Amino acid sequence: MTLTLFAAAAAKTLDIYFIDVEGGQSTLIVTPEGESLLVDTGFAGQGFNDTLTNHGRDARRIIAAVHDARLQRLDYLLITHFHGDHVGGVVDVAAQISIDTFIDHDTVPDDADRGVPGTLDAFKLYAGVRDKARRHIVAKPGDRISLKGVDATIVSSAGETIRTALSGGGTRNATCASPFVAANETRENPRSTGFVLQSGSFRFADLGDLSGQPLSDLFCPTDLLGAVDVYLVAHHGGNDAAVPAAFSALKPRVSIFNNGETKGGGADTFKLLHSLTGIDVWQLHRTRNAGAVNFEEEHIANLDETTGHWLKLNANSDGSFTLTNGRTGKTKSYPKAAR
Repeated sequence: MTLTLFAAAAAKTLDIYFIDVEGGQSTLIVTPEGESLLVDTGFAGQGFNDTLTNHGRDARRIIAAVHDARLQRLDYLLITHFHGDHVGGVVDVAAQISIDTFIDHDTVPDDADRGVPGTLDAFKLYAGVRDKARRHIVAKPGDRISLKGVDATIVSSAGETIRTALSGGGTRNATCASPFVAANETRENPRSTGFVLQSGSFRFADLGDLSGQPLSDLFCPTDLLGAVDVYLVAHHGGNDAAVPAAFSALKPRVSIFNNGETKGGGADTFKLLHSLTGIDVWQLHRTRNAGAVNFEEEHIANLDETTGHWLKLNANSDGSFTLTNGRTGKTKSYPKAAR
């Protein structure tokens, strides 16, 4: 008797690389359909505020993730805001791979350098690359990014936020009675372009460095986003991300810090997360900040600045997912959410 074997095609996952750019942001998202969204590009080759040289370090780490994902081009680059630790690497990245569409909040305040010196220069270099792209989209709250097979919704941009709740949101947030947490930097961070992405039942939130009033507006007095599985903690987990109302509304099963050894990872945010139950916390770096208590080392990708390991997430359509520590190679699995 002849047996005919039918090989079932492996289910494709949503893949997210949390790339170590030493306390900036760069996050590569690859959809189950193979489309790509890179969020931010870390520091420029000359470093933050042009005070340090990293010889193209961040671009190399980003391109390594691009190669691991077997991408030949980037469909979208979303720049959350125009600080040098988010937009700095664009020139080096664009020189190594084609970028089809740029998404951002268009302009930078004239006095941006009063918040973070070097911001205007970083924006000018970025705009020079953006102006040569095939397409540029100015993000508005409520816009959707046209990625096949997933729903990616802009929830904040240029200081504005959505006013209509996403599916799963819309309830009053009792935690809003907590004290308001002011933004540490008031010119660009509160203008961050943030989004919520859903693939099947899996939900992920990335709000860039959103802080202050716009961050509060997403959750108070009404939760506008709903629960997510994974939350990339705003502003690298700095002290102005220690917003109880955000964590109460999002109810993340996993929170991730894209921090550096001393950048981000504020003691107040660590304290808040240690006080919460039901949340696993992963860090791109072990922090040396005074008062900050690191989480377990198996959840930390880099123990010092001599390495540049990523955290990699693979999410299934039913909402289950895994996280892999690039330093150890160990993977932790999370079942689909009960909600």
